[in-house]
Amino acid sequence: MIYPAPPSIDPDIANPGVTVAAARIARRLRHADDWQLEIGDILELLGRSLQAHRTILFRLREDPGQGILQSIFGYWLDETVEGISGPPTIILQSHIHSDPLLGRLAVEGRKGKMFAGLTSEIDGFLRKDFERQRIKTFLSTTVFAHGHSWGTVAINDCVRERIWTHEEKAALEIVALAIGDAIERSLSERHVGEIIHAAMLQASLDAVLVIDESGKILEFNPAAEKMFGYQRAQIIGKDVLETIIPEFYREGHANGGEYMQRRGAPMIGRRLETISQDASGQILPIELTATEVRVADRLLFIGSIRDLRERRQAEDEIDRQREKLHQNEKMAAMGSLLAGVSHELNNPLAVVVAQSTLLHEFAPDPPTKLRAEKVRAAAERCGRIVKSFLGMVRLHPTAQTEMDLNAVLRAALEVTAYGARSSGIGIDTEFATSPLTVLGDADHLTQVAANFLVNSQHALTSWNGERRIKLRSFRTEDGNCGFSVADTGPGIPETIRHRVFESYFTTKPVGVGTGIGLSISKSIVERHNGTLRFEAVEPTGARFVVELPAAGAGIMAVSAASGHSGGLRHALIIDDEPDVAGSLSDLLDLMGIKSRIVPAWTSATEIFNGYEADIVFCDLRMPGYSGITVYRQLMAERPDLAPRFVLVTGDMIGAKAEIDALPAHLRPQILEKPFATLDVRGVLAAINDQVDFAR
Repeated sequence: MIYPAPPSIDPDIANPGVTVAAARIARRLRHADDWQLEIGDILELLGRSLQAHRTILFRLREDPGQGILQSIFGYWLDETVEGISGPPTIILQSHIHSDPLLGRLAVEGRKGKMFAGLTSEIDGFLRKDFERQRIKTFLSTTVFAHGHSWGTVAINDCVRERIWTHEEKAALEIVALAIGDAIERSLSERHVGEIIHAAMLQASLDAVLVIDESGKILEFNPAAEKMFGYQRAQIIGKDVLETIIPEFYREGHANGGEYMQRRGAPMIGRRLETISQDASGQILPIELTATEVRVADRLLFIGSIRDLRERRQAEDEIDRQREKLHQNEKMAAMGSLLAGVSHELNNPLAVVVAQSTLLHEFAPDPPTKLRAEKVRAAAERCGRIVKSFLGMVRLHPTAQTEMDLNAVLRAALEVTAYGARSSGIGIDTEFATSPLTVLGDADHLTQVAANFLVNSQHALTSWNGERRIKLRSFRTEDGNCGFSVADTGPGIPETIRHRVFESYFTTKPVGVGTGIGLSISKSIVERHNGTLRFEAVEPTGARFVVELPAAGAGIMAVSAASGHSGGLRHALIIDDEPDVAGSLSDLLDLMGIKSRIVPAWTSATEIFNGYEADIVFCDLRMPGYSGITVYRQLMAERPDLAPRFVLVTGDMIGAKAEIDALPAHLRPQILEKPFATLDVRGVLAAINDQVDFAR
């Protein structure tokens, strides 16, 4: 606020020395390394040029909602004037609250208004304070820095009352602007930036290193300590080549300077992946970003290093999961193809199995009967293989029957022995003397053993050394049962042993193996709650070992039901395939059951008009009606026949969802194609048991 001057003094009288002094002060502040060291001389120069007796630089801090708090940053006193010694008064917050003038000055100061006048013309706290300090005339203006009010610079005349000229006011404004500019460029402000940069360096999750042209390490942040295992005090001053550069990169580089010139130069300004070495000598994959900075006459290199171990591990895991997904997709595709082929084979196989059984039953002489038995056995084995394929595709629980593992291995030998003999490969057997009773599916386990035997034969076919296979069964110390198949062939290289159980991975020549045998075998063993492992054989060869839980004590389960058909005398067969229906009818006839064949379903009333059946066999897939539809109609119209209903199908994959949709106690019996005599007997026994239980 500007107060009017006494008429005896003309404010327009120029004082050119003031303007020159202000310019000198501004230039001095602009070139000062630290303006705070210059402030004493500057305040004296300003006071003397204005012929004043006290100059003060106040530091203002705003208290939100309370006004300003004023402290003294620096001041100068003309010691030739008596009675003005001592520092200026510090303005407390309580003074600002209690004095209206101080409150108004706080508001006007933030707006950049000058405060000028005579002590005799003001009142309140300031008048009492100014009179005590013998201040006659005062002038002050705000110092702005970084866009806000930093403080004020004030001039006091302690001898006379005077009116400040325009030049004097302009000079004070120039000095205030110069001080504000110096504050913004001050070392203290740069120090704040340095603190921020240091904090960023400390908080960085990436390792940060600074080296000079000789390769000497100048900076090593906490992330670098964690990554490389060196303490900062331990590595500062060391050569980068002797610490974090792998030894095989050091050859041909006498020092760090040569390293940066020959190998480091291409790295500058680029983000690249390379390797480094920690304190223990472990090689680390890293991502490096290198920049160069010239400080005075020194060239420094700054490296930001990111540890790629976790990322590489994650990428490897993603690759493994992607490969696993790819293998699963291939297995699913193979499963769909296998299911389709098996389904198409089921109907003709059902006829072959049934007719070979009948041929064996009614053979006129022993030679014919023997040949028929061989055909029947082979046909039934074809049927079991197809069922095994379908079982692997749908991963249903394996048949839980007790069996002797030795019998399983003998069956596998029967299938594969001819191939071994014809290739000149010897087979040694070492079976446990007591039965090895396990619970599971004999056909599936036979397939596992046969697969190992066939793989060994393939490995030995072109082998120039000893060509022998050893099949062994055993009981483990903890009572489990197991078997192993070993050969004396070339074995499996150590680098690929971890992949032997992957689907479609094979070391065999094209056209010899598909790469799914071991994968399927592992799946079968695991579904039997067992383990499968590979072992190397010395000096050469490979061994696959299977261990299975032993079955509880008890009598071996009879795999086939008795031929007794109970009270079942008449059967209804609903099937659009006449050969399949005829073969089933022939098998039922052997068991004393007369059959009626119906090629298509119409209605229960029409079908059972004049014919009462004790059991109903119905195909799942037929034109117009499905077996499930027929079953639902019988449950509604002939509930007495629902417990005697048998669903005949070669497509359990497609039928599973439809069957599972029925309540568990209402699901029908299943006869899978191709069916053999034992399969039919088993269904008849189950129906008899169910009927007896209902009674």
